[in-house]
Amino acid sequence: MIFLKKSLGQNFLIDKNIIKRIVNLVDVHKRHVVEIGPGQGALTDEILKKKPKTLKIIEKDIHFAKKLKIKYAKEKIVRIYNEDILNFNLEKIINKNSIIFGNLPYNISSQILVKIIKLKKNPPNYASLILMFQKELAEKIIAKFPSKKYGRLSILTSYKLNVKDKFLVSPNCFFPKPKINSLVLHLQPKRKLIIKIKNIYNLEKLTNILFHNKRKMINKVVKKNFKTNQIKSIFKLNLNLRPAEIKPEDYFKIAQKLERYL
Repeated sequence: MIFLKKSLGQNFLIDKNIIKRIVNLVDVHKRHVVEIGPGQGALTDEILKKKPKTLKIIEKDIHFAKKLKIKYAKEKIVRIYNEDILNFNLEKIINKNSIIFGNLPYNISSQILVKIIKLKKNPPNYASLILMFQKELAEKIIAKFPSKKYGRLSILTSYKLNVKDKFLVSPNCFFPKPKINSLVLHLQPKRKLIIKIKNIYNLEKLTNILFHNKRKMINKVVKKNFKTNQIKSIFKLNLNLRPAEIKPEDYFKIAQKLERYL
């Protein structure tokens, strides 16, 4: 019997063809692998078939964490952390060139992605992120400028990551069956950042402020949140633009200049 917790947004991937397709997006043989939210271990089983060097698993649900520890007790390369990923020091367990997999809970998937993007080390130790999201959210993550889906998430993502591959997953591939489609994204870190921001929290803060009223021109928001001398030296663009009319590169430049005052 499967015990589900609605609070954890649990929808388990059961389609074996999709599971194989996800794992085959990258060669994990003799590689360090991290898996977020394995549930019963369907994806984990397939990863282990490919003989990775190590496999570190993060599972918040104590019921599943205990079952996984029993299931993989004889697998010396497996280590299981019964932790909340949002409060867990992910960076300490990521070895160089690691692959990170995750069939992420829909209710916190964007928070998990942002957490990974904000890891301090740059370039990061991971070589690939293979994560599953609600389709609508995934489209916002990879949206290009200019488009209707373009916004905070796509700006943050495009600063650190490139989209390598993506594919659609039907609700029929899960138990329980969700009401929406999912999208698997294969993301890879940019090895060199053209515009260097010392602390990506500043880019996150900037986009939070400007997209708070995304349909309004940014002039009032800027004047409310920044000093006059900061506005003159930082915002070298038309303040009558709306947040979604500003290119990602301009957000990166503004965040970089903003660091002088923080």
